[in-house]
Amino acid sequence: MTPVRTWRIAPFALVLAAGLLTGCGERSKTPTAEAGAEAGPAEYERGPHNGRLLRDGDFSLEVTIYEEGPAPLFRLYPYLKDKPLDPRQVQVSIALTRLGPKIDRFTFTPEADYLASPGVVSEPHSFDVSVAATRGGARSAWTYQSYEGRTVIKADAAKAGGVKTERAGAAVLGESLPLNGRVEITPEGQSEVFARYPGRVVSLNAALGQRVTRGQVLARVESSESLQTYAITAPISGVILTKTVNVGTMAGTSPMLTIGDPTRLHAEFFLYPKDAERVRVGQRVEVVSQAGGHRAMGVIEVILPAADPISQTLIAHVELPFQGGVWRPGLGVQGVVQVGEGSVPLAVRTKALQPFRDFTVVYAKVGDTYEVRMLELGRRTDEWTEVLGGLEPGTEYVSDGAFLIRADIEKSGASHDH
Repeated sequence: MTPVRTWRIAPFALVLAAGLLTGCGERSKTPTAEAGAEAGPAEYERGPHNGRLLRDGDFSLEVTIYEEGPAPLFRLYPYLKDKPLDPRQVQVSIALTRLGPKIDRFTFTPEADYLASPGVVSEPHSFDVSVAATRGGARSAWTYQSYEGRTVIKADAAKAGGVKTERAGAAVLGESLPLNGRVEITPEGQSEVFARYPGRVVSLNAALGQRVTRGQVLARVESSESLQTYAITAPISGVILTKTVNVGTMAGTSPMLTIGDPTRLHAEFFLYPKDAERVRVGQRVEVVSQAGGHRAMGVIEVILPAADPISQTLIAHVELPFQGGVWRPGLGVQGVVQVGEGSVPLAVRTKALQPFRDFTVVYAKVGDTYEVRMLELGRRTDEWTEVLGGLEPGTEYVSDGAFLIRADIEKSGASHDH
């Protein structure tokens, strides 16, 4: 029997950031890595299908990952003296040791001019590879590293860079809708002032914007019928908002004054047809001033039909606290209403999400090693994003400082290469 030969293909260099994350230049090491070897993705020998070519004397095996179909699959091409070899004469198995560790095993059967396995090579394509092949009783074996989206950062350097981690698990997601509206005095906070009997205004102690108190005399009117003069008092405390009379004018059935209490406010939000069915009385709303400097939490107290039949909008009322007068009637406000809330079994912090190739990822942490996890995502809020696939529950991932890990990986040149 031919002796077993083990070939070790040097890993590509992990050139790590040396700026903000001081001490991040240490390259990952495994027992199969050659001491001091630094090989980039293009430095190993490639076969006719642009795959990694593994040699053992006259026999060689080209390892490729076919990614043109619905899922990535291994395709192996055997050669003898660099000529295609009938794949029925070769038996091959591959073991992929992932960060964690987790081992994916593949066995192969001949198809056309290559060996295929039904097992999907799941993302990320980052692993230590062990290949075993048997041909005519002779056995060959190879091991090599194929990493992508991976870097090593010492704990003190990560801490200095503001990197923090959490465990992926269940979370409560609240779905929200943006709203536009304005601040108004509540109907209970307004009152119109009328003359009890028509007549001439003989005195007036009221000016626009003037503050008045309940029971304060605002005007005196001489009745046109009795010629008796009577006093008109403020029905509520507040500010005079409108004024339609002066001394000497006649007071009739129209309001003389309107008083509004600026401490009794609400926000009126406009609900358009596409949103109206999702908004309900009792839902929580965050109210934000146009400049963003003031915020208040409230609940929808009532939803009224709007007067405009063309727009078909509804109006939702949300009570506002006085807050020292920061909310002024007539000014526009923005709102965010929570229209739904539910628990999901697996979620990550939205701020942890980063782009990687054509994927959205988080960075898993195992010891001092960080590696991408390609995610299938569901619902998203400002705080949480539901994970439907690509991440195991309980995985430790980077929740703060993920952009630093991304920058470090991009500098390392840990590309997608097979």
